[in-house]
Amino acid sequence: MDQISPESAPDEAARDAAVSGADATVRVADLWKIFGRKVEAARDMAVAGAERDEIRSETGCLVAVRDVSFGVNAGETFVVMGLSGSGKSTLVRCISRLIEPTFGDMEVCGTVLADASDAALRELRRNKIAMVFQHFGLFPHRRVVDNVAYGLEVQGVGREERHERAHEVLVTVGLDGWEHHYPQQLSGGMQQRVGLARALAVEPEVLFFDEPFSALDPLIRRDMQDELVALQLELQRTIVFITHDFAEALRLADRIAIMRDGAFTQVGTPLEILTQPADDYVRAFTQDAPIAKVLPACSLMRPLGDGAVDESWPRTAETATLESALPFLLSEHRPVVVCNADGDPLGLLHQDDVAAVLEQNLR
Repeated sequence: MDQISPESAPDEAARDAAVSGADATVRVADLWKIFGRKVEAARDMAVAGAERDEIRSETGCLVAVRDVSFGVNAGETFVVMGLSGSGKSTLVRCISRLIEPTFGDMEVCGTVLADASDAALRELRRNKIAMVFQHFGLFPHRRVVDNVAYGLEVQGVGREERHERAHEVLVTVGLDGWEHHYPQQLSGGMQQRVGLARALAVEPEVLFFDEPFSALDPLIRRDMQDELVALQLELQRTIVFITHDFAEALRLADRIAIMRDGAFTQVGTPLEILTQPADDYVRAFTQDAPIAKVLPACSLMRPLGDGAVDESWPRTAETATLESALPFLLSEHRPVVVCNADGDPLGLLHQDDVAAVLEQNLR
């Protein structure tokens, strides 16, 4: 996740400008998806400020996605969070061209989707993007290894090579030894790991997740979230992740977009969403958020500066939650050193910074 200190966090407009530039792996501009026949009239009403129900009553059209623009940088996890009917699943299906947008421009991995031929889209889907859905979509008659290797098979990779790659990915997602089983012999969480392995096997630049963990039991769901966080630290893929679970969004995201009635209400880092909600709708999500359980230590750390790090100071991993550092901060009144996976210091976590965020969250 981004290491952002309260003193140096860039404003939202500057960040959005940065991720919408030439370096963005996914770029979306002025995207609309309107279901119905009178799409021009529906868009005009929406631009004038009409609500969904009014537009539907007047035109018979449903404005599912409403003038959405954003960019996602390479290696970033961008989470779109919204309640049922907010338009988030329609959005990700438009970006992948599973459904056709009504208006707007989209670019993925340098391919302008509006101009892409069917052949170019197939090439993009085979080699650069992958999707993981809520319903696993596994082939029941194929063994796990063949399910995982399916994308490589479509690419024309030989059997021995694709099975070797499938085995490697199964080890990565914790399914070593299950390659010769069939999907129905696996639990729901294991089947979702197979779906994730299948997406990773083709080594895509971009991964689209559409509520992949929502059908899982809470404990399995948390395990899968942990798995994805660990994989992302290792692989650094560009991810667009759809969810209706705010706690899940906080755990996974570098940035979060809150979606309501087809439009983005607020876009920001988890820390910004929690501490600077844009309106009452966003504030309603943040009120009950377990902030100490979901925000990583790196989100509040200060730069190391020029001073040496005292070897006696307690340490924590950058992906560890604030909750894990609280006992040290409260009892020892010394900063906690935030370290990367190799144990190298990245920054310092101070009691005052954590207390300020927690107090603001309780108001």
